[in-house]
Amino acid sequence: MSKLRMAQYGTKHGHAEGKLLAMQTNPQVELAGVYEPDPAQRERLLCESEPFRRVHWFDDPREMLDDPTIVAVASEGLNAESLAHTEQIVRAGKHVWYDKPAGDDWAHWQRVVRLAERQRVHIQMGYMFRYHNGFRQIAEWVKRGLLGRVFAVRAHMSTWLTPAAREVISTHAGGIFYDLAGHMLDQIVWLLGRPQRVTAFLRNDSGIVPAFKDNTLGVFEFERAIAFVDIAAMEPRPMARRFEVYGVKGSAILLEPFEPAHALRLCLEESGDGFAAGEHIVPVQPQSRQQLYDLELEAFIRTITGAQAPDRPLSHELLVQETLLRATGGISEPAG
Repeated sequence: MSKLRMAQYGTKHGHAEGKLLAMQTNPQVELAGVYEPDPAQRERLLCESEPFRRVHWFDDPREMLDDPTIVAVASEGLNAESLAHTEQIVRAGKHVWYDKPAGDDWAHWQRVVRLAERQRVHIQMGYMFRYHNGFRQIAEWVKRGLLGRVFAVRAHMSTWLTPAAREVISTHAGGIFYDLAGHMLDQIVWLLGRPQRVTAFLRNDSGIVPAFKDNTLGVFEFERAIAFVDIAAMEPRPMARRFEVYGVKGSAILLEPFEPAHALRLCLEESGDGFAAGEHIVPVQPQSRQQLYDLELEAFIRTITGAQAPDRPLSHELLVQETLLRATGGISEPAG
């Protein structure tokens, strides 16, 4: 069976090296090359990154976009540039493994999705926790009704960033919430659908980069549920990341740290799904970040080769981005 030829557009996303390594090590993929529009970035990677030293570098994006043998491209530019790159890839008729989030311009992202539908190409967003054993287990329990009707979700995904990293992300309204909250919203809207109302608290409390929102909270109201997502940029390391789902019949908590995860706390009002009523600590097989990238790529390949339906439809990718932009101000909430 011939290998799938892929390429990478951009290298400045925080996941760029990991996604490149996933393509380099996947036996089904032939990596045709990488295009980086910034020559200084390219030189830096040649000096500092072993995976990037092993690639062919395109001098012009048309070299990959016009090559009919390249069927898919990983979009790994900075968040400020990647939506434009993704549009170019889709216009070239190629599938896109697109690293999150999908830009600041809601109308532009909608146009790109419509174009992808017309071109019959697949866009898969880089929300790697879709392939995380703990998050997948919670979603299965919720979908099977083990927890009953979900009435609350709490997600904590803070980090620690250097001043330089804060400066880069400060170009986006919402700051650290824009950068990271999509991971949690990807899970929340998969469980609960579209929120009816979104309220956000986007603060700068460190003063290190005044334009950067570094202490943030999003509150998402559903018809019979509420979700809270809090993210800061100055949490002492190691970070205590946590994901909690509460239903009327039980709760499931992904105990910190959730990367790599080790256990879930499951509490049930009554027996079900092979569990007795009461508290259970359920082991989770740990996965490295690179293993999650590898699983993302495997799902992407199965989808574009017709071996499976997408794990998330484009309507879901739209909903995640819409919900994120409602929180960061990219989409205005109705008055009242």
